[in-house]
Amino acid sequence: MRITILALGSTGDVAPCAALGGGLVRAGHQVRLATFENFASMARHNGLAFTCVEGDAQALVSAGSSSFARLLFGFINLARQYCSGFSAPELLETDLVLNQLPGGLFGWDLAEKAGVPHVALAYLPLLPTRAYPMMAFPRLFSALPGYNRLTYRLAAQVVWMYFQGPVNRWRASVLGLPPQKPGGRLEELGTAACPWLIGASPQLMSPQPDWPPEVTFTGYWYPSDDGWQPPVGLQRFIEEGAAPVFIGFGSMPVRDPAQATRTVLSALEQTGLRAVLHAGWAGLGGSNLPRNVFCIDYAPYGWLFPCMRGLVIHGGAGSVHFAARSGIPALVVPFAFDQFTWGLRFAELGNGPLPLPFKRLTAGRLARSLSSLVSDAKMRSRAEQLGAAVRREEGIPAAVRWVGAQVR
Repeated sequence: MRITILALGSTGDVAPCAALGGGLVRAGHQVRLATFENFASMARHNGLAFTCVEGDAQALVSAGSSSFARLLFGFINLARQYCSGFSAPELLETDLVLNQLPGGLFGWDLAEKAGVPHVALAYLPLLPTRAYPMMAFPRLFSALPGYNRLTYRLAAQVVWMYFQGPVNRWRASVLGLPPQKPGGRLEELGTAACPWLIGASPQLMSPQPDWPPEVTFTGYWYPSDDGWQPPVGLQRFIEEGAAPVFIGFGSMPVRDPAQATRTVLSALEQTGLRAVLHAGWAGLGGSNLPRNVFCIDYAPYGWLFPCMRGLVIHGGAGSVHFAARSGIPALVVPFAFDQFTWGLRFAELGNGPLPLPFKRLTAGRLARSLSSLVSDAKMRSRAEQLGAAVRREEGIPAAVRWVGAQVR
């Protein structure tokens, strides 16, 4: 079967889709990934055909790193650019569209033109539920009847209000299709018209009883680190003393990397801990680091996290799932988006302390959280139990079987 996967965002957004595509290729399918040009090598690594969508993931995330609203408007401003990328004729040579874009955008239209099914992909369910509001909406009013479910309807209307113009013009001029109905099709997500395949662990985010049966959890789609070998210096640093902690903010940029680095180093000085510091898009590190700190540009989380004593992460879906699978306690330092949700969930599970938002990050607060990570025996036990449960999940094989069942 020919499968088209649409995915945009940071490495944490695209890599699981590419990994899922690789699993589908191994199952005998032909898979094409349409995403930003800087992920072309990722597509090739997983055996996928590649269609380039013009854009810069780091610039998009940098523009919206302070709030969900800024990210949304940054995405909206590039809608015409994305329409151009998704106009590639080879994307219509498909039997199935798998779509990671928010709200199923662009995928609905390509699937309609090709006359094939459309499936939404996600790492965090954004379906209406009575249990909690849409992310970016305050939980202060959750006790009000109907409030939680209403937030999802409002979010869908706002998204479609801004996208309907570019999408409908693209449908008419490129796809030769009539305009979508006034409210769009966002309310059809998670129905028989568009099943929702969730690449998340049910250990971390439980399915809600008011979700429809067309919502399927498979477990996370972990990118492979096969063949990667640690640099000699990193391996030596890990082995030459007490197990270090990991500190890194992944694809989250910061306005003042030098100040963020000083905050981290001061906290480490207060605790006396050794640390592996991930530079990431935040640009942490620099010269003249103390001997108890080793800075890296990259190491696969699947290899690195189990070697650590504690983890400090930004709380994207990828870092959260790798942390959970490692069995190591983790502190989430959320910046925006779903990271606050994951941070609260880790604390609820006893897998880490309460999240420490980056805007409130100080050396003293980080030091106290680090001390809790490495000294709380109950927290470590809970992390080990969670890790054992998550390691039993087979996200990619389960998703591949689900796709095959849909085809049959």
